[in-house]
Amino acid sequence: MSNADWRSPDLGPARTLDLGSGRQVRAHVTGEGSPVVFVHGALVNANLWRKVVARLDGFKRVTLDLPLGSHLEPMRKDADLTPPALADLIADSVSELGLTDVTLVGNDTGGGLCQIAATRRPERIGALALTSCDAFDNFPPPFFRVVLAPARIPGVIPLAFGGLRLRPLRRLPIAYGWLTNEPIDRDAEDSYVLPVLTRGPIRRDVRKLLGGLDPTYTLDAAVKLAGWNRPALIAWSDRDRFFPPAHGERLAKLIPGARLEWIEGARTFSMEDQPDRVAEVLRDFLRG
Repeated sequence: MSNADWRSPDLGPARTLDLGSGRQVRAHVTGEGSPVVFVHGALVNANLWRKVVARLDGFKRVTLDLPLGSHLEPMRKDADLTPPALADLIADSVSELGLTDVTLVGNDTGGGLCQIAATRRPERIGALALTSCDAFDNFPPPFFRVVLAPARIPGVIPLAFGGLRLRPLRRLPIAYGWLTNEPIDRDAEDSYVLPVLTRGPIRRDVRKLLGGLDPTYTLDAAVKLAGWNRPALIAWSDRDRFFPPAHGERLAKLIPGARLEWIEGARTFSMEDQPDRVAEVLRDFLRG
């Protein structure tokens, strides 16, 4: 197994979900109890949640491996990877697993997709939990809109991202440097970087993904979230450089009855910086 294929054993065994029309998504499932579905963002994968999953005994934990650039199952050439289609992948994965009344937990790009899924396909979603993520007109954040623009051009990804084979360069702001306080574990970080560098079909998926991100989708979701009538948690990082704390406060005011919790000392990937705190906040929320 290459480091691109590595997934933390804490996530549980993987299964491939056949969602029809040539769509396949990998899902890791572990534990028993009320279902919690974790959604990652662009250029990371299920490993993002490994430390939180390991700290949430007593729940059925499902971690999706979505086609967002660090995945193993490429989509068909004609696959729709716009945000609504990706939100449908989340909802269809929940359905294929036979889950109902799930708590949907998102981060980064995945948090934006969770907002779209919750307002587009709410039938199996019982609660929504958003850590620092895309929202409103921040989809993607302006910094990454500029940095990742070359990745939309065929043939450019190996050149633009080739330096990320070197671990020190991954700590640059244009990579993962401003997303965490400390370097990410090598196995997890390799699993984020290597698929897009070594696999042509994954690069094709990334180009389509990045070309489809548009704040129109998150702005529409925000309007609809004002009518959300189920539990909601906003667990926002107070040191985030890309997703302003003001957006966390705004979401908490917008969504009726939403609970706002700060993850102190954390950047965007709070599940890396403060996994104990993230797990604590989620556990309290899940238990009502």
